Amino acid sequence: GSFMAILGNNGAGKSTLLDLLAGIARPSAGEVSVCGQAIASMSRRQIARHIAYVGQQQTVPHLTVYDEVLLGRRPHVGWGLTDHDREVAARAIARLGFEGYSRRYCDELSGGERQKAFIARALAQEPKVLILDEPTSALDPEMVGEVLRIMKDLAQEGLTMIVVTHEMEFARDVSNRVIFMDKGIIAEEGKPEDLFTNPKE
Repeated sequence: GSFMAILGNNGAGKSTLLDLLAGIARPSAGEVSVCGQAIASMSRRQIARHIAYVGQQQTVPHLTVYDEVLLGRRPHVGWGLTDHDREVAARAIARLGFEGYSRRYCDELSGGERQKAFIARALAQEPKVLILDEPTSALDPEMVGEVLRIMKDLAQEGLTMIVVTHEMEFARDVSNRVIFMDKGIIAEEGKPEDLFTNPKE
């Protein structure tokens, strides 16, 4: 139920850290675990049942928003889709107020609309942890505000979230913990009120 913001300049290692946390990259030392289980011992499918990851660079498919969100059910699907899978996908779309876009194709959407579709797909995974890498980059100001509002609502509902962001005010107001990275290491971490008002460096 915590919200961790990761801050730092470009090239500081933020995206690499997310890749490690999501099991995309393997650490050369140490261990990443989720719910007490080392992800190195988990299959991709098992990891995807626990962790949803919305990266910076997303392939934009020629799929409807509904079908794209339905892909979030893949870690849970056995022989075929069930009514429950369809209900979860529909709820994820509704959660983002995106019902009117269900039949539109992702490659015909604006950048902000695509980002909402990708977040809805991640929610359809029903993850325990949601990881987002600069979810507001390259969005127009109005859509930035909307995506930040969605993330704030999700955090208040108790979803554990790890977000790389350059939105300092958002990080200060929403996160329980802030990490500042520099040159591949965690230079400083702590509560936002401490890090923003009385940083060590």
